[in-house]
Amino acid sequence: MSAAVKRRPEASVRIAGGRFMVIGGASLVGSATCEELLRQGAAEIRLFDNFSFGSGEAIAHLKDDPRVNVVQGDILRLHQLLHATEGLDGIVHLAAFMTLSMDRDPWSGIDVNIRGVQNVLEACRASKVRKVVFASSNAVYGYGPGVKGDLVEETPFHSVGAPPAAILYGASKIIGEQLCRDAHRRNGQDYVVLRYSTVYGERQHYRAANALYIVETHDAVKRGERPVVIGDGSETKHFVYVGDLARANRMALESDATDVAVNTSGPEPVTTLELVTLVAELSGRPDLEAEHREPDPGKVRLTSGGAFMIDHKAAEGAIGWKPEVGMREGLKRLLAWRNSQTPVAT
Repeated sequence: MSAAVKRRPEASVRIAGGRFMVIGGASLVGSATCEELLRQGAAEIRLFDNFSFGSGEAIAHLKDDPRVNVVQGDILRLHQLLHATEGLDGIVHLAAFMTLSMDRDPWSGIDVNIRGVQNVLEACRASKVRKVVFASSNAVYGYGPGVKGDLVEETPFHSVGAPPAAILYGASKIIGEQLCRDAHRRNGQDYVVLRYSTVYGERQHYRAANALYIVETHDAVKRGERPVVIGDGSETKHFVYVGDLARANRMALESDATDVAVNTSGPEPVTTLELVTLVAELSGRPDLEAEHREPDPGKVRLTSGGAFMIDHKAAEGAIGWKPEVGMREGLKRLLAWRNSQTPVAT
């Protein structure tokens, strides 16, 4: 799908006074997106989640807001979506199996990531929801030796040498994007696809394979253990702070852009050695030198063929967005949150 931008004034949704639903709202990105929409004056937020991965703790701070309506439901049950989408202006669709959960249960993952998207789009058609923001992933570019250099919206999918779960996840996101495109073609459904980089931030969970570098390193350092790096530490990762993504979701709803997919990545990539060294430093233990280990063949690892960068310039052109929070500042915020309370799994 090209990043060329189609614009329609009718595709712009005003947040102040609007009614929105965040599907998969009891999650890292979901809770931050709800906060962002509430700050911008939304009249109602329906927080739709089946709580199989999401948690009540992640949204505990939102439940006292009279504008928030928590709806326990399942995107595989179309009748629940039809009821929940009545009277809405826009939807942010986040619910999905990620790579680690796809590895454990690929059949359910395919169901949720493909049939679930189809159900969401059908409910939007029936309820005349004006705009959908679909959370895709940089996994649409694949993994393995073919992934290197600048990843732009036209970069093809690479699968050679990557673990099956990663390929299933990436392929499911490609299909989800095309279902959005087809709904636009058939029904005029306005949508924006945001291809997220690996997300991190307050209310961090343990479900994202790459984000585990952050939380596992912090946990180890707090125990006084050396942080672990797989291989020589030159492997590249590209993260994006959760607050920046919440802002991207809001700006995608507000924009008059439609029928487009764009990358939403952080300011710059980081190597795994740089990352664990920074986490150790910010955790107050710069003296703990990284321990290099060989990969565990029993664990899912998402690797690339070399240094790469996920280009986010198209997002600025399409919806006016660019990242604001760098890795050091974002990690400081995440670690301060984790040190302030018992971590929650979202």
